[in-house]
Amino acid sequence: MKFNGYLATVALVTAATLTTAATLTGCAASGAQPAPPRAAATGQAGAGAATDSAGAGAGAGAGAPTDSAGAGAGAGAATGHAEAGEAAEAARAEAAATGHAGTGAGVEVATVRGPRIAVYKRKGTGSPWRELASPNDYGAERVFLVERHDGEWLRVLLPIRPNGSTGWIRTGDVTLTRTTHRVEVDPEAFRFTVYDGARVLRSGKVATGRDNTPTPPGRYFFTELVRPPDPRGPYGAYAFGLSGFSPTLKSFAGGPGQLAIHGTDDATAIGTRVSHGCVRVANVDITWMAKNLAIGTPVVVKG
Repeated sequence: MKFNGYLATVALVTAATLTTAATLTGCAASGAQPAPPRAAATGQAGAGAATDSAGAGAGAGAGAPTDSAGAGAGAGAATGHAEAGEAAEAARAEAAATGHAGTGAGVEVATVRGPRIAVYKRKGTGSPWRELASPNDYGAERVFLVERHDGEWLRVLLPIRPNGSTGWIRTGDVTLTRTTHRVEVDPEAFRFTVYDGARVLRSGKVATGRDNTPTPPGRYFFTELVRPPDPRGPYGAYAFGLSGFSPTLKSFAGGPGQLAIHGTDDATAIGTRVSHGCVRVANVDITWMAKNLAIGTPVVVKG
């Protein structure tokens, strides 16, 4: 995959094993390449099924299938109570807007079913704005973070420039899953925190972008998971690609300036501004994330 930083050969991580290798260039002093969101479809983290209590949460929260209207909305429809569906939609909208799943509803992840998906600027009108392939350019199944339901349409967060771009896709073109997990990164405090709803699962220190290549604030999601061939290299043990891009580097080291959260070969740099925009964490932390978080997990970088 082509993130901001170093050139390396990495392997896509599946829920069961490592598959095809890919050339990776460009991440914040570390790189990363994509992995398939079989994790998003099954609730298994890219590096394999989690077995501890946090992993159980990932399996139940990220992997539990849901209908296109969401669990709460579906219940409302089933009982004939429109209020239940409206309440679920409101909770879903709040979760999408804030990245928080305080009600326990979580957020939805859409995994593309076919080889391509049409994305529209406005639902139900005109020709597609663009088409995106699945698997993506790096061999990972295409996923989106769902922000809103509107009948047979979904407004989703897109992994394109500018950061925060959204578009509309058809519900019938994707498989929906749900996660109550999210990752928050606080660049000022040099900390990350992983939540399951309101419960803290893990926290630790991070390294972020330099002043001239900052880590941009915003709401993103994991797009792929990769395992570098040398866990002692600049990528560390694992790397999650993010749906966002550097605001200052339109390209870097042959890549598009894509952001990532990844491990490191220099633990002394954690807690400093040293990268080209990516978020570095300790190898023990990225390994935990790889075992417990699914592709599609929302990531909020505070401003």
